Amino acid sequence: MALHVPRAPGFASMMKDGARFFSGLEEAVIRNIGACKEFAETVQTCYGPNGMNKMVINHLEKLFVTNDAATIIRELEVEHPAAKLMILGSQMQENEVGDATNFVIIFAGALLRASEELLRMGLKPTEVAEGYELALEKALEILQTLSCYEVKNTRDEESVMKAVRTAVMSKQYGNEDFLAKLITKACISILPDKETQFNVDNVRVCKIIGGGLFSSSVVQGMVFRRQAEGTVTKKENCKVAIYTCPVDALQTETKGTVLIKTAEELTNFSRGEETQLENQIKAIADTGAEVVVAGGKFGDMALHYINKYNMMAVRLMSKWDVRRLARATGATALPRMTAPTAEEMGRADNVYVDELGDTEVVVFKVGDKESRVSTIVIRGATDNYMDDIERAVDDGVNVFKGLCKDGRLTAGGGATEIELARQVAQWAETHPGLEQYSINKFAEALEIVPRVLAENSGVKPKEVISKLYAAHSEGKTNMGFDIDGESGEIKDCCESNVLDLLLAKQWALKYSTNAAATILRVDQIIMAKRAGGPKPRDTSGGMDQDDD
Repeated sequence: MALHVPRAPGFASMMKDGARFFSGLEEAVIRNIGACKEFAETVQTCYGPNGMNKMVINHLEKLFVTNDAATIIRELEVEHPAAKLMILGSQMQENEVGDATNFVIIFAGALLRASEELLRMGLKPTEVAEGYELALEKALEILQTLSCYEVKNTRDEESVMKAVRTAVMSKQYGNEDFLAKLITKACISILPDKETQFNVDNVRVCKIIGGGLFSSSVVQGMVFRRQAEGTVTKKENCKVAIYTCPVDALQTETKGTVLIKTAEELTNFSRGEETQLENQIKAIADTGAEVVVAGGKFGDMALHYINKYNMMAVRLMSKWDVRRLARATGATALPRMTAPTAEEMGRADNVYVDELGDTEVVVFKVGDKESRVSTIVIRGATDNYMDDIERAVDDGVNVFKGLCKDGRLTAGGGATEIELARQVAQWAETHPGLEQYSINKFAEALEIVPRVLAENSGVKPKEVISKLYAAHSEGKTNMGFDIDGESGEIKDCCESNVLDLLLAKQWALKYSTNAAATILRVDQIIMAKRAGGPKPRDTSGGMDQDDD
């Protein structure tokens, strides 16, 4: 008879074997706070222009060297449920604004670190969370008054550059002016009449190895790392026909057997196929199309006729690229090989094959007014370096999108945070009840921004924060930490053009406080036993280019 093993009484006895259960303040809340603090400390060293890089190797053995929090958290597979909540907040920020993702995690971590002291003092987690939410409302109210500059016209390069420059500076310190100029130029050139309809996807990035960063440029239209299929490599002021299907002899729908009795019939049969294909290509050529773009392969025979009618053939591997090119040239992508009508054809000023470094590219240049897509061609020595620049460009373009919605900017360098902290702390004193403690801690947590900027620059943070408070109490609300100065100096961030999007700050404060409050309101963690199953297949081997 099998020996009966008694199970421990309580909640665990109801669960399957292998389930884990944590409850109460010590086990669940403090444990969650500990995990989130660890995670926030990991990414806070990446914050600001002097932030360090992280080297992340993901499950596919791909190497990332970056200080972009959004990339780090996307590639790290975090298991802890509470840390995942912080990551969700950060990802929401990435989707909403596209910038200040690191701020969300750092600030949520600071709020939780402050809450730990309050919990040990005997406050209830719900009281702390309520206090944080009250403080958030007040902080957002104050934030609206702290705008120090507004971009009135998003087509004015100089004022847009001020905003984009700071976002790029935190990723590529030293090259911010050059990159901000490129990004501003690319964004303004494709800005639709209704500014709020600006689409981030319309600014493409093409990375070509070789040269240096300062060889990078902006192209109106699209750039593809492909070669032309046929012999024609240049066309000017031409019409473009775009197909999503292969350009080849059509296969018949049904299978059939053909009985050929004489040699003459055989030659006629193969000639018939050729004539049919030639007629199709001729029909395309007769419409005036000079460039044929296909999402599938070009057959040898079809290529022969395309060359015969002096057309240029370009094959694109990605269906997304086909759609973007259709958008850039104003063409309609056709699913079958039929002659396009005048409306279905796009036009381009220039289509040519160029060689940058040792990479051949096909460039579709479309006039400034018509193009709805622009490409930033990035040059650099290594792939990792260009990836990092691409992230900086991505942040810059997202800031531009934010400007189209709301052009207000606040002082950067921790100036806004210190002013918020000062005013929230003053307000806390007028507040009766236990929430006063957590409102004070919220104000203290806001100091994390100048503190991290100072720590990452190798300066004593306490000195910087006391200098900032002294300046702010005199009414100099734009004083922030001076990254370039020696030993913890402060400067007027608005004058020195260190500006942040007010929109980004607003959403970041919301998401980080919500994440912290949600984590504090958890009092039990119940983890079911993992489902058994086959191990995921090993994908560390060589993979095709198109699989990523």
